[in-house]
Amino acid sequence: MGIIEKIKEIEAEMARTQKNKATEYHLGQLKAKIAKLRTQLLEPPKGSSGGGDGFEVTKFGHGRVALIGFPSVGKSTLLTMLTGTQSEAASYEFTTLTCIPGIIHYNDTKIQLLDLPGIIEGASEGKGRGRQVIAVAKSSDIVLMVLDASKSEGHRQILTRELEAIYFKKKKTGGISFNSTLTLTHVDEKLCYQILHEYKIHNAEVLFREDATVDDFIDVIEGNRKYMKCVYVYNKIDVIGIDDVDTLARQPNSVLNFDRLLAKMWEEMGLVRVYTKPQGQQPDFTDPVVLSSDRGGCTVEDFCNHIHRNLVKDVKYVLVWGISARHYPQHCGLSHNLHDEDVVQIVKKKETDEGGRGRFKSHSNAPARICDREKKAPLKT
Repeated sequence: MGIIEKIKEIEAEMARTQKNKATEYHLGQLKAKIAKLRTQLLEPPKGSSGGGDGFEVTKFGHGRVALIGFPSVGKSTLLTMLTGTQSEAASYEFTTLTCIPGIIHYNDTKIQLLDLPGIIEGASEGKGRGRQVIAVAKSSDIVLMVLDASKSEGHRQILTRELEAIYFKKKKTGGISFNSTLTLTHVDEKLCYQILHEYKIHNAEVLFREDATVDDFIDVIEGNRKYMKCVYVYNKIDVIGIDDVDTLARQPNSVLNFDRLLAKMWEEMGLVRVYTKPQGQQPDFTDPVVLSSDRGGCTVEDFCNHIHRNLVKDVKYVLVWGISARHYPQHCGLSHNLHDEDVVQIVKKKETDEGGRGRFKSHSNAPARICDREKKAPLKT
């Protein structure tokens, strides 16, 4: 029996099992088994060289955005409108068969936009090159989920389910220690032990700081879930009524018009532009250093590392103008958090000659004892 057949068999058993206090342990074990099988399904076959027909593209720019959606929902048209890159669009499905990149120039930054082939139900199981599409999407900073407004809710649920990926640190010895900082209503110690036993984990520390569910605990054990930022972009809103448009507009992280899309995407990505100011000169507002909390951080130290990895050890302090500064300019250290459109001037440590010079010379090269010093010739009279 293959992995997909085993998953379907477990899903059928879960559907037959009534949910009550007596069956919660059994359902927890079934959920652990199905999560384990899905992880195996996403792994490449053993012995494969990894040189298959993929469509990963080299990262470029200050951020990466992936277009995800069902076939023929307008992803290629959206790519062309945002970047000017021509992506084939037609009235039939699966027009785009590979990953097509484009560049968005917005707020002095370059953002890479990827038009991915349409995915179908069962993509996480490998249907329709689904594994490759999901792998590229997981490498992005944000996902734009393009939806047909007339089928939005059903498509949204299917795409969210297909994009689900799955986190846990184990000990070498010491057994399993279980603790919680609050009362748990969904799981208990016995259920956690059974789930860990299913994964053959016998040494681990488990600490609950929130009232998590069985699924949340399994996600932590699996260790490969990546939570991504997502913006829902609705197309073809002219085919639905005004009441439905109003309902979609009120949903969180949803965009219905082109003008709001770039601003919402910029807001979710959280990019921070920092402008440099050479000493005694005006700031350079043409080429900012772009930082992100998801890509290294937004501190002064991250800013220096972005310029040159050896710059940090030469920094004495920095002068900051902008929202993050309490006064202009503010003397800041390496741990100071920078905000968007801050201006930074780096002040380096002064390079002094060994021993100083002039009357401030700290030591002499002459012998320590007076008797060993060279006597000067007497003055001629």
